[in-house]
Order: sequence, then C-alpha cells, then structure tokens
Amino acid sequence: MPAQQKFTAAALLLSLAGLSSLCGPALAKPAATPQDTMAQRMQACTVCHGKEGRASNSGYFPRIAGKPAGYLFHQLLNFRDGRRHNVAMNHLVEHLSDDYLREIAGYFAALELPYPPGQRSTAPGPLLARGEQLVRKGDASLSVPACVACHGERMTGALPTIPGLLGLPRDYLIGQMGAWRTGLRRAHAPDCMSAIAKRLSASDVAAVATWLSAQTPPVDTRPAASIQRPLPLECGSDVQP
Repeated sequence: MPAQQKFTAAALLLSLAGLSSLCGPALAKPAATPQDTMAQRMQACTVCHGKEGRASNSGYFPRIAGKPAGYLFHQLLNFRDGRRHNVAMNHLVEHLSDDYLREIAGYFAALELPYPPGQRSTAPGPLLARGEQLVRKGDASLSVPACVACHGERMTGALPTIPGLLGLPRDYLIGQMGAWRTGLRRAHAPDCMSAIAKRLSASDVAAVATWLSAQTPPVDTRPAASIQRPLPLECGSDVQP
C-alpha cells in the first residue's frame, strides 16, 4: 500500500475511534444481529393466541400450545385451503407450504405450559348437569356420543390428531359449534363434528360449552398417547398427519 494511502487509512481509523468514544457505547459496538428463531417468527400468532400460544380462560381465542401436532397441522391446512374461515388466519397462511405449516404445528405442540383455571360460571345447575351428561355420556336419543369417547377421559385430547377441550373459552366453544352447524368450519369428509353439532340444540351447545369452560385442567395436560378405536363416529380429520 502506498505511504499516502497508509496514512489516510490510519487517520480514518483514529477518527472513528474518537467518534465512538464521544458518542458512547451505542457506536462503540456494532448492533446485534437479530436471531431468526421460531419463537420470533411466531410472534404474529401470539398477538391473538397469547404469549407462547397459551391464550387465557376468557375471550374468544383458543389455546394452541401443547395441542397435538397433527391436529394443529390439519387446522392450518384447513385455513389455507378454505375449509375454515377467519380473515386473519386465512391471510397469514395462504402462501405457506405444507412443510412450513408442519414446522409451525410442531413448534406449538412441543410447548408444555401451565393452563389457566376454569372460567367462573353462574349458570343454573340443570344447565351444567346437562353439559356434563353430554360430555361424559352423550345422548343416545340424539345419536350424540360422549365427548370423552374421542377427546379422552381427561379431555386433553389424543395423539396424533385429536385436540383437548379444556382451557378453551366458552364463547370460542359456542362459536366453533355454530361454525360447524353452518358450514363455516369444515373438515375432510366424513365431517363428524359437523354431524354432531347439527344434532344438538342451541341450549345443548351452551350447556356443553359452559360446563367444559368451567373445568379445572388436570395436573398432566398432555394429550394421551392413544385413544380407543374405532371412534364412535368415523371422522375424516382423524388421519395421520
């Protein structure tokens, strides 16, 4: 390097060092490079679903943390492919590949986080009793099986594709049953939840949602490793992810 260029380079370095000392540590160190992690990418989800996808026991948004990966993956597919309708969700996933949706599902499924307590309920006793009956025993006269027959005795779901029912707000549960009744929410045929929702009256839907939302989750909230099959109804959503 020529002498003049060496001098110029040295002077530049000294000038930068002096500027850094005058301006403080902000210029003394380069800015940290943001880490590209799934937790950071999924912050768009936590705006609605709560910190780390754990949601709360009120409002409308469901908990997604700890749900079976197969279930979450299929719901993301349903939003992307138009079987479920929510403007925000449809927009978020419309251009995402199967592989990336599977990665998102796996991330949230792996989060083992505390559940909120059940919602307080002032519902009358007969309504709560009807809700518990439908959840635990079903109603043969309506051809409605017990919820626990598919979602497990602890109602925490089962691997790989059956979701838990606890920790979900009453309004969300009622909204989803209504969506199945009207076709706003669909699954691969045969759509067992649509069939069940259409067999229940509005008061029965309210009873089930009110009783479920008031329950305290068990100590172990993980989905069961398996569920007794065949299920009471054939479900197109009960497929391997």
